[in-house]
Amino acid sequence: MFYRENGQFKTSYRADQQILPIRQDRIALGLILLVAFLVVPMLASDYLFRAILIPFVIMALAALGVNVLVGYCGQISLGSGAFMAVGAYGAYNFFARMPGLPLIPALILGGLCATFFGILFGLPSLRVKGLYLAVATLAAQFFSDWMFLRIKWFTMDTPSGSVSVSNLQVFGMPIESALSKYLFCLSLLVVIALLAKNLVRSAIGREWMAIRDMDVAASVIGIRPMYAKLTAFAVSSFIVGVAGALWAFVYLGSWEPAAFSVDLSFKLLFMVIIGGLGSIMGSFFGAAFIVVLPIFLNQFLPALLGLVGIEISTAGVAHAELMIFGGLIVWFLIVEPHGLAKLWSTFKQKLRLWPFPH
Repeated sequence: MFYRENGQFKTSYRADQQILPIRQDRIALGLILLVAFLVVPMLASDYLFRAILIPFVIMALAALGVNVLVGYCGQISLGSGAFMAVGAYGAYNFFARMPGLPLIPALILGGLCATFFGILFGLPSLRVKGLYLAVATLAAQFFSDWMFLRIKWFTMDTPSGSVSVSNLQVFGMPIESALSKYLFCLSLLVVIALLAKNLVRSAIGREWMAIRDMDVAASVIGIRPMYAKLTAFAVSSFIVGVAGALWAFVYLGSWEPAAFSVDLSFKLLFMVIIGGLGSIMGSFFGAAFIVVLPIFLNQFLPALLGLVGIEISTAGVAHAELMIFGGLIVWFLIVEPHGLAKLWSTFKQKLRLWPFPH
């Protein structure tokens, strides 16, 4: 069977089922990875790594996990900060109580702790949806804040709940410099993003999307809502938990329960909305926007307003940031629900019209 897509011939279903069936997409992804792994380490400064790149990579991973649940399965969650906290403190307890445990297994175990926590608070999704489910998941946030602040066992009996880690190593190589932290987080992001991309294209991914679009019709055709919803909570919580462990171990180094407050949950949800619901690439766009915009406003907004004779304080910049976020969220929810990922898709469609060798 021969058929043509975007000027490129396909001769089998296997060719059409590739993760990136269009040659231009594969080349673009290869160039992006080349820049991320080779060019950025050669050009970026220590400040750029610590202030922008490392937070962006970890937040992109967390947004990817939230997108699995909210974007692909349609289950509203406001407890992502709690899942990050469980992943961070779970990994910390395994790392501290099992001397010699490598870093990567500790992160995976922290993600598994978040998985069980997510399934527990995902049980209400079997009965409620929409605003009621959002409130149920928000309960996970307040419960985790109380748990890690009041139950001293999770924090090795520290009075304030503040803990720290040091001497991180992967395969005998220290993870201390900003460059090594960036490359480690980026490698995990690439691996997990690839697994997530394959997962949402699989049978379980199609079940998630069927539940998102119309759960009653999905159950009529044989899809089990309980299985689909709880697996979405499990996968999402695992990815978010690993991101939380990275945020604590690699980015913060020392943290307390307030580092995973409800504000972080809202930020992760904003990333998914602005970047694009139901889009792996949208998670990256949303994380980049949320991480870079505050720094951009702090640096350029006072200078820009100064050109027209207007002075703005630091508090004014913070208020402007909130107003911009609020306006963008309303815009992407009402006018363009696919977020920045839709703009990227339109750009790719134009690129595919260019002549390209077959």
